[in-house]
Amino acid sequence: MLKIWLSLVLIYVLVFTAAPVLAGSSRDKQAQTDAQIKAKIARLGVGRKARVTIRLKNGTKLRGYIEQAGENEFVLKDKDTGAPVRVLYEDVARVDDNRGRSVVKNIAIGTGIIGGIILACLALGYIYAGN
Repeated sequence: MLKIWLSLVLIYVLVFTAAPVLAGSSRDKQAQTDAQIKAKIARLGVGRKARVTIRLKNGTKLRGYIEQAGENEFVLKDKDTGAPVRVLYEDVARVDDNRGRSVVKNIAIGTGIIGGIILACLALGYIYAGN
């Protein structure tokens, strides 16, 4: 009975630690429409905290923060040069929020993954040691 319980715990841990990692990949592949892009820029707001990575339809990648947002375009302050860049919404393929995760959140995620792996190894060792 204990072996079955440990096997179920192992399966549970493996499924729920792998699913969030795999879920993010499909979202990256879809293109965003002009309306979605405009809405996302509006949601992010303007100022130094509105950091983004913009991917243009011609393949160019721009990084910085949104300085101004208008009806047909927005101004991006370049991360490296500090120069303002005017970008038309229709030229944008995708907008990625660059606010990122905090260090504490990254440590918590890493600890959870490592804990799951250790638990899985211990469960497998216990299962096979009993045979």
